[in-house]
Amino acid sequence: MKILVVDDEEGARELFNTILSDEGYEVALADSGEGALDLFKNQPFNLVITDIKMPVMDGLQLLQEIRKMGSKTDVIMVTAYGEVESYLKAMSLGAAEYINKPIRIKELKRIVHKVLTEQKARSGS
Repeated sequence: MKILVVDDEEGARELFNTILSDEGYEVALADSGEGALDLFKNQPFNLVITDIKMPVMDGLQLLQEIRKMGSKTDVIMVTAYGEVESYLKAMSLGAAEYINKPIRIKELKRIVHKVLTEQKARSGS
């Protein structure tokens, strides 16, 4: 399973990378929405985990761009700012989950497993 992690904070990217790699996932990292789109266009991912607040292209815009490409890849939104408006916008755009920072490792593992299990059930594999 390939997961793309998008966050403008290096420490957050490295934390996600460590946690997810230790769980056996193949992880790619991007420090911006634009960088994530470049990676996304060139290789398939089972899941995208993106911060919402980033300069230039935020996580909501990234989710919109992924959907414009016709991709149904699940996207988990992460934010340090638990705003109702961004939650509602993310869910209306088709986000699979919404996680507040600081990230709790057990919660992250549980949510990633749940999203990927549901994805596998939908695809029938």
